[in-house]
Amino acid sequence: MLTPTLVLAALSLGIATAWAQTGTPAVPTAAQRIALVTGSTDGLGREVARRLAADGAHVIIHGRNVERGTAVVDAINAAGKGSARFYQADFASLAAVRRLAADIRRDYRRLDLLVNNAGVITREREVSTDGHEMQFAVNYLAGYQLTYALLPLLEQGRAPRIVNVSSLAAAPLDFSDVMLTRGWSSNRAYGQSKLAQVMFTIDLAQELKGKNIVVQALHPATYMNTTMVTSSGGTPRSTVEEGAAAVMHVIATDGPSGSYFVGQKVGTPHQQAADADARRQLRELSRKLTGLP
Repeated sequence: MLTPTLVLAALSLGIATAWAQTGTPAVPTAAQRIALVTGSTDGLGREVARRLAADGAHVIIHGRNVERGTAVVDAINAAGKGSARFYQADFASLAAVRRLAADIRRDYRRLDLLVNNAGVITREREVSTDGHEMQFAVNYLAGYQLTYALLPLLEQGRAPRIVNVSSLAAAPLDFSDVMLTRGWSSNRAYGQSKLAQVMFTIDLAQELKGKNIVVQALHPATYMNTTMVTSSGGTPRSTVEEGAAAVMHVIATDGPSGSYFVGQKVGTPHQQAADADARRQLRELSRKLTGLP
């Protein structure tokens, strides 16, 4: 059994080894940065979570698979630099996203960093639990809903930041058929979901102006050696380590809110992202689909 002295020592050092031994979830110290990385049980998200923890952060791990999530948390907590806690949620369900946000609001009083990284690539057209095209639902709508649900915690954060992990892949949104009931292709569906993230980034940066919350988007690297890429038939051209370095750079940069990065350099997104009317249509559609006012 752990003595109160040992528990206090673990907390003061910002580590969670004691919590892992007892099975009690790790609790961040007052000094720790609190970061949520969605889709962090594998690939890019897992590497970003590891790097944040190595810098001493308390990382909220998210994913669908409990076994993988527990393994990531155990590895971080055992390393003794940062700490971590896992939450399970399937982003193919907006109800699951709402539950995740509610659980995090219950357990935390602030959030300093939100990395919207979770994503999927489908080889055939699929629909989410809510009936939305799967890539649009998971890659964009889930992060949209989660971000708004966690804004109260971000407003209490220290130098709070939102990072949307997007892509160079971009397909303009056809607002007469966003769910691609006609002419669906995996590349088109993925591209529009990722462009929607960039459009959301620009809009949200403007909305949060004056609230000290920085919002950025980036293309981390092209065809990283992730399970998502290989399982969809892609051939890796870069590594998770390259992508994680780009994400960590954006997390640390002082660039203006609303910026879009390609790797570690400021880039120019697809021209539809600069179309205020298109962003308005996306904003109205997103609010309707997620039930936000």
